[in-house]
Amino acid sequence: MEQHQAPCLFCNIAAERIVLQNDLAYAILDGFPVTPGHALVIPRRHVEDYFGLTPTELAACDELLRKLRELTLSGDTAVEGFNIGVNAGEVAGQTIFHCHIHLIPRRQGDVANPRGGVRHLIPGKGYY
Repeated sequence: MEQHQAPCLFCNIAAERIVLQNDLAYAILDGFPVTPGHALVIPRRHVEDYFGLTPTELAACDELLRKLRELTLSGDTAVEGFNIGVNAGEVAGQTIFHCHIHLIPRRQGDVANPRGGVRHLIPGKGYY
């Protein structure tokens, strides 16, 4: 079931928040960053989640993810890795039902043990 917010936060983003864009998507810094430089790539078309994107929209989002990565690396030499994440559905933690892709810069020591990365969404499952 498609869930809409009225008005949709990402359909009405302030132009000054946009750091990168192309015809089908744009990128902003996350309003509640997990790490410094945490950004979101958002398709312009209102689509509930990642699985509703067209192949062309996926390519446009990927283009911005790669540009954001380069921009982040050129501006912060402490960044050594990234997590890319998507929440698809309420049970997966999605709270804004307009697709958005997280790009989270990672730095040495930002957590005690990074092993398992995104597997830590479920407590106790990250270490293997």
